[in-house]
Amino acid sequence: MLRLAELRSVVPRARLVGDASVIIRDVTLDSRGVVPGALFCATRGSRFDGHDFAADAVARGAVALMVQRELALDVPQLIVPSVRHALGRVATEFFGRPSERLDLVGITGTNGKTTTSYFIESILRQAGRRTGLIGTIEARFGASNRPSVFTTPEAPELARLLRQMVDDGVDSVVMEVSSHGIDQHRIDGTRFRIGVFTNLSPEHLDYHGTIEQYFATKAQLFQPERTKQAVIGTDTEWGRRLAQQVLIPSVTYGPDPHSDYRVDEIAYDTRGTAFTLRAGQRRWRLRVPIYGIHNAFNAAAAVAVAEALGIADEAIAVGLEECHQVAGRFQRIDEGQPFTVVVDYAHTPDSVLALIVTARRLSPEGRVILVAGARGRRDRLKRPELGRAAATADVAILTADNPGDEDPGDIVAQLLAGTLDVVHKEILVELDRKAAIEHAIAIARPHDTVLIVGRGHEQTFRVGQQVFVLDDREAAREALRRRARAK
Repeated sequence: MLRLAELRSVVPRARLVGDASVIIRDVTLDSRGVVPGALFCATRGSRFDGHDFAADAVARGAVALMVQRELALDVPQLIVPSVRHALGRVATEFFGRPSERLDLVGITGTNGKTTTSYFIESILRQAGRRTGLIGTIEARFGASNRPSVFTTPEAPELARLLRQMVDDGVDSVVMEVSSHGIDQHRIDGTRFRIGVFTNLSPEHLDYHGTIEQYFATKAQLFQPERTKQAVIGTDTEWGRRLAQQVLIPSVTYGPDPHSDYRVDEIAYDTRGTAFTLRAGQRRWRLRVPIYGIHNAFNAAAAVAVAEALGIADEAIAVGLEECHQVAGRFQRIDEGQPFTVVVDYAHTPDSVLALIVTARRLSPEGRVILVAGARGRRDRLKRPELGRAAATADVAILTADNPGDEDPGDIVAQLLAGTLDVVHKEILVELDRKAAIEHAIAIARPHDTVLIVGRGHEQTFRVGQQVFVLDDREAAREALRRRARAK
């Protein structure tokens, strides 16, 4: 609990109207989640303005408001230039600055955030750390595990979660940091021990406008007032640029001979992906139980983080090798069939291409059959490039992927536009995603690989205003069983 005056002190240019001594017992931006004694923060979004819900928040028990204009409501009001800008600092202060009591690792980048976070968490647990995890799939610590709504929670929820972790005895937390989370000030006030940059490719440009702005947003994680040390992947030009411009201590990882942690000699076997990691005069042979060239780089990032935190070599090697399967990340679906079926979250041109390359290396004698789509209301400009990437499979089945308010047929037409000059392609269109998965499995032959990409761990699917239950993993299992019964 804090007095409103204490929260005012962390917001420059704030003006307080009403009783500064009122006791605040919670901070929220959701009027539906107001509890008695709460400070309701009226943020403005693209569709709704929190000021319109302030009266409802007061009726539910809010004892004060943080607003951008004074409202005709009989409660104290903290008036600030931007509620969104102030919210992170206010929430962090209210919950006792929990990030300062943790070894907090933040991971940003286009691809690889989730897998890298699981690698790091597994290493830390192997080393005896009490860990927490916050990301796209879940937020978990101790006996608590809850599915995530956002990759990076809103500022009050993030500060609350970190405080709960501190109270539970957690000492190390790994979290994914999205570009939306940075741009919307959800991590303002949060202090990171280490920040990781995995890579960058065009994504969310409908939101950020240009890839330069997208990069600039990601780079904000590495400001000295926010993060103490950087671990930077240099397999993209954006990582190399970031490594040149950061003002905090940093190490690099990637295939470049000049990287501090150099990855090479990547190979696959029945147990996953093996690779050699060279750091100075040291040479390690390491293994992760997940396939993919990109996962060797993700593992290298995890090693660099672990070493920065003082973790011993043995715990690093065992932690990587024993990291359990990450839901929806190169997740193999096995019902005894003579071919491979994989569900993966890959949804950018680069990640889809990398996945197809991995599949060819795993089973060079078989075909790659891809099921892919593109999301509605997101990254329209990258759809032709995504279609071009899909066309590198032996058979590409283009389908719906959470079209939302867009016509799935229009989305697939934009995917097809990127394939017009691709020769020797076999492309099918099946807008019913479940039927597309069934067809891919029906046509698979021994040694083929069926890749079902874009949704990974997700279990719901929105078309128009309707939300359906659809888990690609379960759809694949059902199709495999149906195929087996038909024989």
